[in-house]
Amino acid sequence: MDTDILYLQSISHPHPVPAQTSHQQAELEQMKSSVESLKHPKIDQLMDLPNSKQQLFDRWAPFYDFWFPSVLYQATHQRLLEYVELPEDPSVLDISCGTGRLLNRLAAAYPSLQGTGLDFSAAMLRQARCSNHHRPRLIFVQGHAAPLRFTDQQFDAVFNTFSFLHYLEPQRVLTEIYRVLQSGGTFYWVDPTTNTSTGIGYVPVSPNGIRVYSPKMRQQMGTQAGFKHLKHQYLMGNNLLSMFVKVG
Repeated sequence: MDTDILYLQSISHPHPVPAQTSHQQAELEQMKSSVESLKHPKIDQLMDLPNSKQQLFDRWAPFYDFWFPSVLYQATHQRLLEYVELPEDPSVLDISCGTGRLLNRLAAAYPSLQGTGLDFSAAMLRQARCSNHHRPRLIFVQGHAAPLRFTDQQFDAVFNTFSFLHYLEPQRVLTEIYRVLQSGGTFYWVDPTTNTSTGIGYVPVSPNGIRVYSPKMRQQMGTQAGFKHLKHQYLMGNNLLSMFVKVG
């Protein structure tokens, strides 16, 4: 079983999950059916986990968009767009962009958008560049979430979806996101959430495990980095959108 499915099953949900509409359920079932028809015989070999997350994602890259968890992520991205508000001619950053699916959705929705995708996996970036439908408005570069390789106040919005849970220095990442955002810019953070008493749920899957954060803990972390918290919004299942704005 995919490690992403394992951690989703391992995290309890703190509140009743909003019911999905019949249209959303039908869309998800159709996407699941498509995935079943695209199963690759080599996928089982990927479960022999390597020693680092970078190696792990390099190995997953050719098949990543065809796995059920990735299909769920893409459906969540579609819901996310309902809550995104960007200025005219926005410049946005997607940290840990993977195969670039979210940036392609954003570029389609905002024809003047300029987007940068950042990821530490060269193999993921190759997939992103091959599926880039919005050249030259979208570019994909290799690098880490901290420190970020960008100038102060460079972006109108920063996105991070299904990736923050992998970071070993989450507060440092938030500080860097705050730095590269323009005043008034928004940070969109999407991950599964947790209801643990400590506010942090740890699941020992993939190299170094993953960590998910309660809504209250996310708000505290964002405030510590200098952000003003705007809202929490459940998207699909226990996948929570947390929105923060840089003030001043």
